[in-house]
Amino acid sequence: MAIKMSVAVRNALLDAIEAAIGTSAVLKLRTGAPPTNITDADSGTVVATVSLPSDWMAAADAGAKAKSGTWEDASADAAGTIGHFRIYASNGTTQHVQGTVTITGSGGDMTVDNPVVEAGQDILITGFTLTAPNA
Repeated sequence: MAIKMSVAVRNALLDAIEAAIGTSAVLKLRTGAPPTNITDADSGTVVATVSLPSDWMAAADAGAKAKSGTWEDASADAAGTIGHFRIYASNGTTQHVQGTVTITGSGGDMTVDNPVVEAGQDILITGFTLTAPNA
């Protein structure tokens, strides 16, 4: 039998993730597939770097936690096709969360308005939600 958690426990778990990463988190959108493990070295080219809002995730509700505020890079760092993301602590080097990136509606862990980017292009993150187990 799978472990079951109450909504209150799932919400607390999700809110703790944002607290552990801290305010002023940094999002990097990269080319290629994500590394196998979060502790593995960064891979791919950094296409965009986004300083996330101070309160970058909404309060958890019903076992899910969605991005808060506008996540956007007004001028991409490099050209490339975005394949994955990593969210870092404010130092920009301690990675905490990673996943896939696709165009809106295509099922990635994070979605963007256009994953094929030219240097200097505006990039808008359109969706990102964390969902706790058995939510």
